[in-house]
Formats: sequence, structure tokens, C-alpha cells
Amino acid sequence: MCKHILNAQVAIRSACCRKWFDCAECHAEQEQHPLMQSHDMTFACKKCKKCFRKDTTEFDESDEYCPHCDNHFVIEAKTAKPALTIEGDDVRMNNKLLKDERARGKPLLRSMFDPDDDADRLG
Repeated sequence: MCKHILNAQVAIRSACCRKWFDCAECHAEQEQHPLMQSHDMTFACKKCKKCFRKDTTEFDESDEYCPHCDNHFVIEAKTAKPALTIEGDDVRMNNKLLKDERARGKPLLRSMFDPDDDADRLG
């Protein structure tokens, strides 16, 4: 799972060490050598889990899809953005962080000293 590109559709096999990476930044973090560039690239589709090769010297619009399942893997990358949020448990399980926005009614006083009309009645 790539932490740099959140919507990576394929894994790419590097030509230098023959290991699979989701992006070039993942290769730079895990390996001590620079990434060797080549025109013949090997991809593994994350949808159908099948591998295929593409020649990048003549890359056209039809090459942007997996040949096995037609998954469009050349898409705009979604990268992680830093944000300040309150992290908590799943709100469906633990809703202590949620504020109840409902208006509360007048609390019911149940004693014989209530100033209401109903307090006169016994029974």
C-alpha cells in the first residue's frame, strides 16, 4: 500500500532490483540505489492481479488500460494531505465525540412540591 499515491491502480516492477513498488518514492525510501529508468515497463494490475508489459516509447491512449480487465490505471494521483482532525473510535460504535443537537424539553419534576397544576392531584 503506497502512502504517497492513495489511488495507485498498478504496481510497477523496477528494472534495477526487480522488486514491485507502487511509486518511485516508495523505491527511494526502501532501496539504497537510484531507480534505473527503462522503456519496457512491467505492471501488475491491482484490480485483476495480473501482470502485463508496456513499451513507453510508443505509449498512446489505449495503453492507459489494463489489457485483462480494462482498469484505467493512468489517472490523476491523489496524494495524502496533512490535516488537523480529532481522531477517535468509529462513531457508529462509540459516539462520545458527537454532540447532541436536539433541543431538550422541560425536565419533569416528580415530587409533591412541584408548582405545576398536576401536583395537586393525588392518586
